[in-house]
Amino acid sequence: MRQCAGMGTAAETHKRFQYLIDEGSSGLLMIFNLPTQRGYDSDAGMAAGEVGKAGVAIDSLRDMEVVFDGIPLYTVSTSMTINAQQWCS
Repeated sequence: MRQCAGMGTAAETHKRFQYLIDEGSSGLLMIFNLPTQRGYDSDAGMAAGEVGKAGVAIDSLRDMEVVFDGIPLYTVSTSMTINAQQWCS
């Protein structure tokens, strides 16, 4: 079963993912914030007020590296969603 998470910055989501794994989760489902889903960088005017809400802000490959740093992807099942899901984070 995957645990649903995604919040704030890449570092905050990484911290939550690590907690979930430490608590026994063997799967992670990453939720993106609305600007990321719509293709906006966090500093874009259209993203104002929505960055990091209801999901994680991902602006670059580096953000993805931060989210998954040290997480054993060979044993942890991962998936990502681009649905505007407000119910899990």
